[in-house]
Amino acid sequence: QVQLVESGGREVQAGESLRLSCKTDIVSWRFGDYCMGWLRQTPGKEREVVARIETNGKKEYVQSVQGRFTISRDNSESILYLDMNSLKPEDSAMYICAARRWACLTDLRPTQFGHQGQGTQVTVSS
Repeated sequence: QVQLVESGGREVQAGESLRLSCKTDIVSWRFGDYCMGWLRQTPGKEREVVARIETNGKKEYVQSVQGRFTISRDNSESILYLDMNSLKPEDSAMYICAARRWACLTDLRPTQFGHQGQGTQVTVSS
């Protein structure tokens, strides 16, 4: 079982920025074999994939965060990041780190990620 530990979530004002981190226990020489993603969930809504990064570094985002969020990975340290800029109140959610061995699926379904962390809360105040 892969361990994923998120950090960096807190309350901020609209327009501010945050960086989320996800430390994994995947050995560095295997980390590059994983499709990694950030999901988010709010009460009463389905979990959605916010961003994902392929094993080859290709990135995809849900339309609502394109141009504002950037996903990145440090394969040498087995860490995943999410840089969030121009935050909006509707970005408030529990942000969850996720991993899938080998390539991502062609769509953004959350269920493709067999490993998910406990999450870190982001709250954006207007």
